[in-house]
Amino acid sequence: QVQLVESGGGLAQAGGSLRLSCAASGSSFSFNTMGWYRQAPGKQRDLVASISRDSSTTYADSVKGRFTISRDGAENTVYLQMNSLKPEDTAVYYCKAVRRLYITTSYWGQGTQVTVSS
Repeated sequence: QVQLVESGGGLAQAGGSLRLSCAASGSSFSFNTMGWYRQAPGKQRDLVASISRDSSTTYADSVKGRFTISRDGAENTVYLQMNSLKPEDTAVYYCKAVRRLYITTSYWGQGTQVTVSS
């Protein structure tokens, strides 16, 4: 049973930084893609950043230049370094891992709250 466990959320002031971590357990394989999504109250869950096995990355326009995603493939761990935080970054952040082998299977973490005060 694959489980994703996020950590590192919390409260930060505008202009501050936080680092999120997501560790996968129960997996004997490396995920094709790992990433972070976020969902603010009353809004849909949107992609923040993703990273593929070959280390190619994708970022939402709203976080480009401020957030950096990285991964430790051997450990199936993904990180999100968040700098220059803004109040609009406040949301629950979810980790997602995708495995593509004949079929595509997605796994989600339970979410971690990030709150940025102005």
